[in-house]
Amino acid sequence: MTNPILVEITRGPKVESRHHGAFVVADADGKVVRAAGAVDVPIFPRSAVKAMQALLLVETGAADKFGLGNAELAFAQASHSGEPGHVDMAEKLLALAGLNEQNLECGSHWPTRHSATIELARAGKEPSQLHNNCSGKHAGFLCTCVKCGIAPKGYIRHDHEFQAMVRGVMENVTGHPHTVDCFGSDGCGIPTYPAPLTALACGFARMATGNGLARERASAATRILNAGMDKPWFVAGTNRCCTDLMEIGAGRLYAKGGAEGVYCGAVPELGLGIALKIDDGSERGAESAMCAVLGSIFANDESLSAKLGSKAIRVISNRKGSAVGETRPAEILQLSG
Repeated sequence: MTNPILVEITRGPKVESRHHGAFVVADADGKVVRAAGAVDVPIFPRSAVKAMQALLLVETGAADKFGLGNAELAFAQASHSGEPGHVDMAEKLLALAGLNEQNLECGSHWPTRHSATIELARAGKEPSQLHNNCSGKHAGFLCTCVKCGIAPKGYIRHDHEFQAMVRGVMENVTGHPHTVDCFGSDGCGIPTYPAPLTALACGFARMATGNGLARERASAATRILNAGMDKPWFVAGTNRCCTDLMEIGAGRLYAKGGAEGVYCGAVPELGLGIALKIDDGSERGAESAMCAVLGSIFANDESLSAKLGSKAIRVISNRKGSAVGETRPAEILQLSG
């Protein structure tokens, strides 16, 4: 099955490039509300499922033991930009568990926020693991290991006790098997397991409603999603799409992107989950598509839908600052709703 065109890139009057992909909106029972493309083909969700991976931080009591509030819980599900506030938060979470940067196993890279990279370079410093966009998730993993008395060394390995726990959570929430004979390694080193977009959307609907989850897991899911919606800057950073979407939604929507053109989210008030994948892995395509899908979901709220819809269109400028084209949702997304 060839996936439909979800996003177009124009230059002048002509469509210059196209992004194919698939998306699905579903409820907690797996009922598909809207879909297009091969939504039952397993894909690697990458960082789009960090909210699910953070559930154990709350379920095990680690969040309460270390006194974590919404900012800390939002950061535990982050793909952050490496801004100073993010680095400080990573250091804080580790310190609460009696650990430090050396306990992380995510590797280091320069901040993805250009100004943060310049600031670090001007100070004559090199990036540490605290700057890794996944350091919040890893710090949350380590806090959970400490609370549960699990030796943290090697916590990123698929055969580590902690990763087996995470795998079990993912299976339960998505309803899809996560097996050790079929997995990849994410950019930060942890295992990533393929799952269909339908399972991912259903999983986020379950997190948003609690339907199909045990009471403790449902409570943890509410806490995790609410933290992300309350403190979205800690989920991503300045001028990041996830942050902007949740700020626009003001507590009514959750959105989280992942590498290679993946996006997932939830609309708690409607009990819906969302999952999409752009075939070529384009971030610009995934962001435009996610904004359009959310805009259609909120079609009955003209103001919110308009804000989300306008964010789905991004002007392309030349080096002189003149508008020369745009990134825009294709017809299939413009008509969905």
